[in-house]
Amino acid sequence: MGNIQPKTLTRLGYVDNMARSIAMATIAKYCKHDTQARIISTLEEIIQNPERFKEDLIWGKLATVLAPTQSLSISYELKESSLPYSIYGSEGIDKLSKRQMETAMRLPITVAGALMPDGCAGYGLPIGGVLATDINAVIPYAIGKDIACRMSLTILDAGPDYLKKYHNRAVKALVENTAFGLDGTLPFKMYHPLFDRSEFRDIPILKKHREKAIRQLGSSGKGNHFVDICEVVLSSSNALGLSEGHYIGILSHSGSRGLGSAIADHFTTIAKDTCRLPRQAGPFAWLGLDTEAGQQYWTCMEIAGAYSAANHDYIHQNVIRALRLKPLANVCNHHNYAWRATLDDGANVIIHRKGATPAHDGELGIIPGSMATPGYIVSGKGCKESLFSASHGAGRTMSRLDTRNSISRHALKKQLAASNVTLIGGTTEEAPMAYKDIHRVMEAQKELVNIEGTIIPRIVRMSEE
Repeated sequence: MGNIQPKTLTRLGYVDNMARSIAMATIAKYCKHDTQARIISTLEEIIQNPERFKEDLIWGKLATVLAPTQSLSISYELKESSLPYSIYGSEGIDKLSKRQMETAMRLPITVAGALMPDGCAGYGLPIGGVLATDINAVIPYAIGKDIACRMSLTILDAGPDYLKKYHNRAVKALVENTAFGLDGTLPFKMYHPLFDRSEFRDIPILKKHREKAIRQLGSSGKGNHFVDICEVVLSSSNALGLSEGHYIGILSHSGSRGLGSAIADHFTTIAKDTCRLPRQAGPFAWLGLDTEAGQQYWTCMEIAGAYSAANHDYIHQNVIRALRLKPLANVCNHHNYAWRATLDDGANVIIHRKGATPAHDGELGIIPGSMATPGYIVSGKGCKESLFSASHGAGRTMSRLDTRNSISRHALKKQLAASNVTLIGGTTEEAPMAYKDIHRVMEAQKELVNIEGTIIPRIVRMSEE
């Protein structure tokens, strides 16, 4: 029976890696009882006239790869006026963020929206923006470059006295087991079964960045990404099921690294080529989820989400091992992601959260402050008007450039000392003074979340870039 070798496929003209992979998989699955001659004859017919096979149940996928359907560019106009949307903490949100949200609410695919109290200007959708669109449309830049940016808190079996006794061990644990920035990689190798998934062979953008993603596994980005060893204070009736009191924890904030950035850039280019919008709305170009590009983006987004989760898992495992402690509980959540959902009126939608925390009824999440101010463990109240969302942090009041030009290293060190915080790395761009008052932000969203516990930074590691 037929047994086609890769070199035979090359001779027949199958030089594209994806086409070869699909051809081999199809042959293995459907041609077990065909002769080699018959398989070769079929492959020759397909490569000579792929259009004829696009509707074939067996060979259609291969034919589509060989002769992809050209996506036609379609121009769209915005609605004359913005749909109404909920806004929380409006007095603390800048005008540009509100204009960006209003543009999003004029898209022809928009169903509903909300702006969280940490709202600040972004590219396209503002940070803190939540946008529900038609079920068949996903906007890559309403999710952003750092796909599946994630918060993760592990509570450990030790109290605050641990840091007084083992402060040097804790600092060493962070220095030796975390890495940051564009070139940040750990000094030891790790691997995750995620990289064995077929998507890393079949989808070109994933295949191209697979090795880099492996190298960056267990590391964090730059900017506001961090790994903290913190003090966690739990209330008596917390939803974690732990006793009231003070604990030590590990809190991390990072996303899908270079992999997520590459996915965002690649599919945003496709979206802008096929979805033409007025200039001010250009970043909101979307992909139809009934198209090959849209389906591929969604798959890549989910892969980036799994990769981000794996990064945090390894960060926590490595640091916990160095601290010689045991985990008691973990709370984690994505932001910069999209979810399928059904609204109260029965509308099936895609909810994009750009720097916003999912907050369905009882859903646990993390809302950090800054390197020297508290963060919070929260549970959602399931507020429909916020599209079941809350803020993902305090939100900036100053740009990174303005912060760098106005806040000195000395001023930062003085505030850190007053807050009893040890900083490893970091820059003045992430100084607490550049952020909104987290207490006001939490007050503005008290109808969105319950506070289950408080997170107090003690040893913070960030990128020096």
